[in-house]
Amino acid sequence: MAYVRQIEPGTPEAEADPLLARLYADAIRRAGRVWKIVQVSSLDPRATRASLALYQELMHGAGPLPRRVREALAVVVSQANACGY
Repeated sequence: MAYVRQIEPGTPEAEADPLLARLYADAIRRAGRVWKIVQVSSLDPRATRASLALYQELMHGAGPLPRRVREALAVVVSQANACGY
């Protein structure tokens, strides 16, 4: 399995970047933790922000599928890809 360097929440490195610190604080407020799928893009906080915005739009934005169906599809695809996220 490939290894991607990540910035762990609560470390001085995470706190040194104001955008990353805010994104991590927001994640903790929303979910009680910072999921690895968010940490994996932490070396580029702008990419992390864009990824989170895309996720929010896909899962919570207007669309033809109800949210429960979107969530179910995400779980099925993650399982099919053997992805723990």
